[in-house]
Amino acid sequence: MAVELVAQLLSALPGQELRQWGGFDKDMLMGDALWHIRCPSLPIGNESGLGRVNSQGVRHEQSTVTRAWLNRIGTAVPSHDIHAEFVDFARTALGDARSLALFDRMADLADIEHRFSIFAPGPKPRDHVLDSDGFYLRRAFPTTGARMALFRDAALALARQAIAALDVAAERASITHLIVASCTGFTAPGLDFDIMQDAGLASSVERTIIGFMGCFAAVNALKLARHIVRSEPDAKVLVVNLELSSLHLQEEWELEKMLSFLLFGDGCGACLVSAEPVGLALDRFHAEVIPRTADLITWRIGDQGFAMHLSGQVPGRIRRWLREHGAGLLGNRTVHDMALWAVHAGGRSILDAVQHGLELPPDALRHSREVLREFGNMSSATLVFVLERILRSSHGTGDGMAMAFGPGLTVETFGFHRP
Repeated sequence: MAVELVAQLLSALPGQELRQWGGFDKDMLMGDALWHIRCPSLPIGNESGLGRVNSQGVRHEQSTVTRAWLNRIGTAVPSHDIHAEFVDFARTALGDARSLALFDRMADLADIEHRFSIFAPGPKPRDHVLDSDGFYLRRAFPTTGARMALFRDAALALARQAIAALDVAAERASITHLIVASCTGFTAPGLDFDIMQDAGLASSVERTIIGFMGCFAAVNALKLARHIVRSEPDAKVLVVNLELSSLHLQEEWELEKMLSFLLFGDGCGACLVSAEPVGLALDRFHAEVIPRTADLITWRIGDQGFAMHLSGQVPGRIRRWLREHGAGLLGNRTVHDMALWAVHAGGRSILDAVQHGLELPPDALRHSREVLREFGNMSSATLVFVLERILRSSHGTGDGMAMAFGPGLTVETFGFHRP
């Protein structure tokens, strides 16, 4: 009955109205509509690989576009849990009672219990040396050069752990591409080169660095991996998101900076993306920029590390924008169609903004909130940890939406499906 009704409606459309729809002919529109009614779980167009249907319901074969799958994920964090130690240190570093009271309140509300760092906390009192290696000395913080020198070895060690958790040893000969995303360190030869050699990948592996994009870089890395697999069906793409945020502690003890330091930790996520239909099917990627917000999140290279500015206006701007424009991120779906949500755990206020802005159910962001509680904000690696929770969960199938935010203020999203 639905097939006949769609055919009647489209047949009744005058040519002028069809032209207003972008110049598509009736057979094309009717074929897409009929196919979607008969196979609603598959996307319209050629990604299904099953061709196009004309107005008589006859399917015409056409080139297949391969679907990309995020097959599995490995994650790793350093061994040093610094969150409680930092909170204790901040209470001694803040100079006035009002700032201390505000910091204590915000620390309680942050909903973070653990954050991990490549640095072990130093002995108390930390009035001169902050870490056990003496890297951070009061009134003599390290230069950017010193921080980048440490990045290379520390980053490779953490990447090695995440790749080991991914367990690709038996597949290393078949890995064709390597994508590395990071905004916390640079060297040349880069981390991509070091991972290639350390993991025993072929020297012919195609390597790409996604640098300095911030917290949403995980989406860009997976987007690129998807494009590769769709164009090269035999490709196997290793994607590594690695951030060492603790390399960029600044000797600025005012309240706003201390609250920013309170959020971030170190972490690494490694993903395998291929055409093998296992894991999460990667779907429509979409990016937007929230107007007049370019100065709200900045990450700039200074003489003593990379300096973060994170405005307190960010959650409110995200919430308001999602209320007005959030539906556009979902295409022709609604929030009620989404069984799974993977939102970058940038902070409790960010997750609250997404939940309220999209009017999500109370437990929709449970995976994101768990990651925030257990690891803090690990910049681009954070979303990978959330996706890993979804893959590891023994329940929860259906369509999902992933979302991350970063400098711009940029909103990066993609759809996924867990069979």
